Amino acid sequence: MTEKSSGVTSGACDQTLLPNGPRSFTTLQVFPGGGVPEVMLHLRRAGLVDTGVLIVSGRTLDATLDWWEASPRPARVFRTEAAAIAAIKSRGTDRVHPGDVIVLICRGPLGSGMEETYQITSALKYLDFGKHIAVLTDARFSGVSTGACIGRISPEALAGGPIGKVLDGDVIEILVDRVNLEGSVNLVGHGADLFGAAEGERVLAARPMRADLVPDPALPPETRLWAALRRVSGGTWGGCVYDPDAILKALDG
Repeated sequence: MTEKSSGVTSGACDQTLLPNGPRSFTTLQVFPGGGVPEVMLHLRRAGLVDTGVLIVSGRTLDATLDWWEASPRPARVFRTEAAAIAAIKSRGTDRVHPGDVIVLICRGPLGSGMEETYQITSALKYLDFGKHIAVLTDARFSGVSTGACIGRISPEALAGGPIGKVLDGDVIEILVDRVNLEGSVNLVGHGADLFGAAEGERVLAARPMRADLVPDPALPPETRLWAALRRVSGGTWGGCVYDPDAILKALDG
């Protein structure tokens, strides 16, 4: 079986899955690779399964596999926490799937005052496949959040950060080295087009910022001022240094 490219790559993309084979992939990797539906797709292409039969949903297996094959993944981009939670709780075609990466943008200091997004990770706990969904955001997480959640990504989207260029359908690679305490998040493809981290960096550099990047309309004036002063001081990406001299110089300018 060829593993389907998913949002959180396991290192086995486009490789033959042999649990006891030379590459030492585990059977568990079938799940983020698409699971049983992905296996069924290969059986259908080989003409080895009757896809005209009805399944428990009342639809034919053929129709279900058509939906699965065309279902959106991996990156799913949202601008509000409410929209992301709606996709988590949805029972329709807009629902998140195993291997998806939820990308929540415009929720950093300039966007929302750096809101805390525990509600998303909390909602994912109630999905039987929630642990197979990662969350990337320029907002922050509560200390009780669990799972693959990477927050406070900076520069934030509204400050011109790369997260503000991510599109639905991007393939995101998340690498975590628990021995050396190192990690990276890389764009490695879009849809069926896989091109690796180095090319992904070039693709992101050439992409324009998304046209829908806007701050929350309910952002209070005092929070807007705090976010502006923070940005002038260098932002989190500048080391979180509160520099009065830099702020005064910017104001004088």
